[in-house]
Amino acid sequence: MSEATKRKHVFQELQDPDFEIAPGQEIAKVLASKGNNLHEVSSESGKTFLASMPTKYRRNVWIKRGDFVVIERIEEGVKVQGEIVRILYKDHVEQLKKDGAWPEVFSENTKLEEPSEAQSDSDSDLFVNTNRRQPVCKSSESSSDEEEESKLLISF
Repeated sequence: MSEATKRKHVFQELQDPDFEIAPGQEIAKVLASKGNNLHEVSSESGKTFLASMPTKYRRNVWIKRGDFVVIERIEEGVKVQGEIVRILYKDHVEQLKKDGAWPEVFSENTKLEEPSEAQSDSDSDLFVNTNRRQPVCKSSESSSDEEEESKLLISF
């Protein structure tokens, strides 16, 4: 089977809206990516641990901080205590909420929900790139003072 065919089957499996969370599986929120296909996740109970991404998802699917996944616990694991079984997209989250299977812990701060009008007007939660200089807005009075100072410097 070619790489493209494998990728196609993985995407079809992930997009399937009809799935159930089996016993022994739980929903978790991705907190950080630790490298080597390991992700730090927070479970429904509030415990934080590492979960590994299976081989079939590697180089095909990317997850980021704040995404939700279905994990299966690994009992013998010391550091890595779970394996990612499924990645949940917005449609999956909505379906789980309708079915009543969504944990209350994640319902308050669900990242995948659409922002309301009041939240979208605020720019305070936007990422600020510290590698670039931030533009500074100056009032008209201060700009006229600076123009005069620059003229004096140019005249010398």
